[in-house]
Amino acid sequence: MTNDSTSTLRPLCVDLDGTLIKTDTFAQALLLLIRARPAALFFIPHWAKQGLASFKQQVARKIELDPAALPFHSDLLAFLKSEHEKGRSLILATASDVSVARRVADHLEIFSDVLASDGAVNLKAERKRDALVARFGEKNFDYAGNASDDLIVWASARETIAVNPCAPVRRALQGTPARIFDDRPAKWKAWLKALRVHQWMKNILLFLPMLLAQELTTPALYGKAILAFFAFSFAASAIYVFNDLFDLHADQHHPRKQKRPFAAGNLSLLGAVVAAPLLVLTALALACLLGPAFVGVLFIYLIITTLYSWRLKQIVLLDVITLAGFYTIRILAGTAAYGVATSPWLIAFSVFLFFSLALVKRYAELREVLGAAPEKLGARGRGYRARHLPWLGRVGIASGIFSAAVLLLYINSDKVVQFYKTPLILSLLCPLLLYWIGRIWHLAASGKLSDDPLDFAARDPQTWAIAALGVFVLILGAVL
Repeated sequence: MTNDSTSTLRPLCVDLDGTLIKTDTFAQALLLLIRARPAALFFIPHWAKQGLASFKQQVARKIELDPAALPFHSDLLAFLKSEHEKGRSLILATASDVSVARRVADHLEIFSDVLASDGAVNLKAERKRDALVARFGEKNFDYAGNASDDLIVWASARETIAVNPCAPVRRALQGTPARIFDDRPAKWKAWLKALRVHQWMKNILLFLPMLLAQELTTPALYGKAILAFFAFSFAASAIYVFNDLFDLHADQHHPRKQKRPFAAGNLSLLGAVVAAPLLVLTALALACLLGPAFVGVLFIYLIITTLYSWRLKQIVLLDVITLAGFYTIRILAGTAAYGVATSPWLIAFSVFLFFSLALVKRYAELREVLGAAPEKLGARGRGYRARHLPWLGRVGIASGIFSAAVLLLYINSDKVVQFYKTPLILSLLCPLLLYWIGRIWHLAASGKLSDDPLDFAARDPQTWAIAALGVFVLILGAVL
């Protein structure tokens, strides 16, 4: 951008969606409306028929986004504030509905005026250019935008400011003296984070029935287990994307989740809408290779996880029971994938253990939110409040102890004799398990545990050491 003295005298017009804010406010408000009032889905076709400007107005009247929580482009905002301090006139010029634009302008207190869609005119591309030229004259204003629709506006502007421009815009601006603000990470990195690829480790549970039935020497089962692993991984990633869409506004208020790719505006919401069904179709295609039983289990998993993202996570106790059930479903899916019988002892053990971990997840999440903002009564989008912390701790620790008790009963059952020469040695697994559960809860109570204990465990050296000792104990029990 030219640093001449006259530049501060020209008004600087700034786009909202994708420029000042790194997301689309209309898409976010529409998602929030569907989440809060599912019946609105029946009215959307009628609103859309009335034109995009009217559609935006209808949604804006029903949903008010919190401007303070929206993901602003920090570098651009700092630049705008410095220009405002110099006395430069800043105009918010956007295709968003005027009520949304005014709330953002009132929040920032740096814009002298707002030009926006008004329910009749969608202020975009040619219409935005015509409005700005009529107001300021050809080449008598500067403009900050981000999309291909802004190219025609830049053609009538004196100076061009491009913010996180897409590839076509970059190519169009090559060779021009455009000023570029760019702070988005590489898309592939953002997608890896959004798909929670690191969470795929949870799907190792699908191998557990094969391990405990000592079928590791059957090569044909490995191919089926790997297919099942990726089917569940793609399904889980789809649900994570779906969950992030419907938790978007809540995540933007969260001290840590606001950095998630969709909440932070590093990935488009449209990309999420396309990615989620594609991942589901891929998961089901892989599942079909493993037979109807596995398809059925995966389908049940998809239904329950969707209900969980939509409503169940907001219901106290039912949410943690559902979370624990997700892990048990993975074990049942492993059984369905390669036809190895699952012990009732394993199911009982997994229910108590993962119920404890689900409770510690809620405990850590609630504690984190309260620690960051003590004035809040609880976590957004959840049914828990500060008074529930002691209850979560007591029930969670008790459930972990019950899982160790089930393990001890299993070790002393006739079933174990079939696979282990010296079952008594396996009793050493109980203190290892109790130590690990106790440590997880101690870290949670100390505020040193993230809200995903399995994610923590995957990065925790002590967990890996305990797991190695557990495998050693199993080997001893089998050979001695």
